[in-house]
Amino acid sequence: METEKLDGILFADLVKRGAANLKANRKIVNDLNVFPIPDGDTGDNMFMTLASGADDVSASKTDSLAQASAQAAHGTMLGAKGNSG
Repeated sequence: METEKLDGILFADLVKRGAANLKANRKIVNDLNVFPIPDGDTGDNMFMTLASGADDVSASKTDSLAQASAQAAHGTMLGAKGNSG
């Protein structure tokens, strides 16, 4: 059985691909949000938040998983959109 290692480079790629997938499907997510009111922007807000994290982690190109995940978290925190709670 082959064991693979998750490093900072692979993690950054996963975050970027996740953001791209959410971008492609954000209308579906927008349509899912109906409680308490159907505001229609949840997918857009989620995408902008995740894209900000992807931008931060992509810029560093670190091999360290700890550093890459910290950069993604920092980017998503600063880029968070539409969080009412």
